[in-house]
Amino acid sequence: MDYPLLNVFMTTVWVFLWVLWFILLFRVIGDLFRDDTMSGWGKAGWCFFVVVLPFLGIFVYLVARGRGMGERESKAAMKAEADLKEFVRETAASGHAAELSKLVELKNHGDITAEEYEQAKAKVLAA
Repeated sequence: MDYPLLNVFMTTVWVFLWVLWFILLFRVIGDLFRDDTMSGWGKAGWCFFVVVLPFLGIFVYLVARGRGMGERESKAAMKAEADLKEFVRETAASGHAAELSKLVELKNHGDITAEEYEQAKAKVLAA
């Protein structure tokens, strides 16, 4: 049970560095395969470099392509947000909300009476 405090500290540092390296490794490999502008050979070369010389490969990748990583991630996030908004817009327009808004417009223009509106509204909400 002879494990000095300095050894505990150094073990903690090494564990932290390994976890940090794995996080960076997954980020780099994810960025590599998310990048549509890079060829397959380029991706294979970077993967080989990152696997054969792990720490050096990660750091060289971050220096060489680090700025692009943020831009690609930002672009992917904006695309995902736009896709979600489009999905919500399509879903809301195709459901009961669209039918109810049409009924409200007809009622407001005087094309249908309040009783007809209530009957049609009940029919839409029951479906």
